[in-house]
Amino acid sequence: MTSLARLEAPLYAALRIVTGFLFSFHGVQKVLGEFTTRPTPAVMSQAWIGGLIELVGGVLIALGLLTRPAAFVCAGTMAVAYFQFHVGKHWQSLEHWLPVVNGGELAVLYCFVFLLIFARGPGVLALDNRLGRRNR
Repeated sequence: MTSLARLEAPLYAALRIVTGFLFSFHGVQKVLGEFTTRPTPAVMSQAWIGGLIELVGGVLIALGLLTRPAAFVCAGTMAVAYFQFHVGKHWQSLEHWLPVVNGGELAVLYCFVFLLIFARGPGVLALDNRLGRRNR
């Protein structure tokens, strides 16, 4: 094994942990109203539920607990966010589908990173491993 190959497992764990941690702060903004100047969405509104998914899903992914289901739900949430809020009503404009034009880069990146986490599983440094959920 090359020295770089030895870094794969810890770097994947770092990717999972940092991504989950950062994602959870989007939920903290929407659900708890912290770290933002925007008003929080109405409780049980679509934006609030999305924030709850971001908060809980991000924490679960960072901890490596229920990693695959959480990553799957978070990926779906980001796909909905991209098409509903970034592409929005501009379906006919091919240019508006580009993330650099519609501001959806983060939604696309989060979606695909969560799909990778869903496919690969929790990796090392995950609570799923301690609870025997590694291959589920």
